Amino acid sequence: MQKSFSDSYAAAGVDVTAGYKSVELIKSHVKKTEIPGVIGGIGGFGGMFELPLNEYKNPVLVSGTDGVGTKLKLAFLMDKHDTIGIDCVAMCVNDVACSGAKPLFFLDYIACGKNFPEKIEQIVKGVAEGCVMSGCALVGGETAEHPGLMPEEDYDLAGFTVGIGEKDRLVSGENLKEGDALIAIASSGVHSNGFSLVRKVFDVNEKTIAVHYDELGKTLGEELLTPTRIYVKPLLTLMDGVRVNAISHITGGGFYENVPRMLGDNTEAVIEKDKCFKKPIFNLIQKTGGISEHDMYNTFNMGTGIILAVDGDKADEAVRILDSAGEKAAVVGEIRNGEKGVKLV
Repeated sequence: MQKSFSDSYAAAGVDVTAGYKSVELIKSHVKKTEIPGVIGGIGGFGGMFELPLNEYKNPVLVSGTDGVGTKLKLAFLMDKHDTIGIDCVAMCVNDVACSGAKPLFFLDYIACGKNFPEKIEQIVKGVAEGCVMSGCALVGGETAEHPGLMPEEDYDLAGFTVGIGEKDRLVSGENLKEGDALIAIASSGVHSNGFSLVRKVFDVNEKTIAVHYDELGKTLGEELLTPTRIYVKPLLTLMDGVRVNAISHITGGGFYENVPRMLGDNTEAVIEKDKCFKKPIFNLIQKTGGISEHDMYNTFNMGTGIILAVDGDKADEAVRILDSAGEKAAVVGEIRNGEKGVKLV
């Protein structure tokens, strides 16, 4: 006997009407991100953006894509979804800004077990806030319902951004040289990397994230869910005043993996650990997990979200500009000739 599949898509677990409702709920958040260049609104088959080519002599497009990893588990446990989107934007636009480019537009991708429109709205609200903070437009995205592939309450979030920069002003590292000063910019916390280790160290669950730590001044969950800092505007302001020779975004892999990415073959970054910013959460992670100092610096940002290099005689001016832009910055080391790598002293 042949089966009858009335309302077959809904019967398969995909609620099309929920998708429509999600789009309506997020429109006001997307609207807040509009900047010159945006063409049309959300809902089309492609997000459109007019390039400001008249502002550049030799424009170069710089793209970046990333997600937030298992930090999502914290959002699930705390049932708080309005900041995780900031993390997603930050992970993408910070990378683009490290190349000396200005992010223009952003797209997000949400895969969920079931489309709960109010939850999707909260996620996109965070994405839109991150876009406003970085000065780029949210021009589109996708929410995909995956029944049977993932639990109904779960979702994954990823993003993609495109920026633009003047070719001869891009930060490639080619101007890096011995004697350059290394400047650190403080992070807001763990950011969005190392959470698989963090969850193991604290046996993260509903009870452990509710524990209040005096050294943190808040619960573990509140600390860990602190959004990733977005450095776009301060970095672009700095580049307008001082030539930046190299930049490293301290993400997964910590200092040992990320700092060498900005170095040439015969340059070594020497960083004084005690001059860098270090937040209490990292001491707590290290003590609770019995983790070696090397592994900590090989996994986490340790309180420093950006390391950048400028000419030695421009270091004080660079710190002043960053401080004026609302960042905590300090000279923490220098570039020396030697085998490519980072030395923490």
